[in-house]
Amino acid sequence: MTDAKDERRPAGELEAAVMAALWAAGVPLTAGRVQTELGSELARTTVTTILTRLHEKGVVGRERQGRGYAYFPVQDAPGLTARRMHTELDRDTDRETVLARFVAQLSPDDEQLLRQLLEGEER
Repeated sequence: MTDAKDERRPAGELEAAVMAALWAAGVPLTAGRVQTELGSELARTTVTTILTRLHEKGVVGRERQGRGYAYFPVQDAPGLTARRMHTELDRDTDRETVLARFVAQLSPDDEQLLRQLLEGEER
């Protein structure tokens, strides 16, 4: 059972907080340790649910530790952002229009960086 306070926070916000704790730790963490690292009022069951969902999405890996699991990120923050961008792109059947509008909304600096990356230049 989750606390009413847990339910008021958007799932994306909770997932982001959990991921930040895992990245900061640099070692696999149990749900209890994640709960402690967050220093919040989140119920342990809520943290476990978030970690399980992140594992199902392929965002975190896990290894047996005692009777439970210790979780670790499978990508760094930029890798996860790139994965989300691909997921969003895959949701639309008109990739060309989506990409065209994405590029059209880039700042001049980001557009130049994208051009360099596409041309294989190092940053």
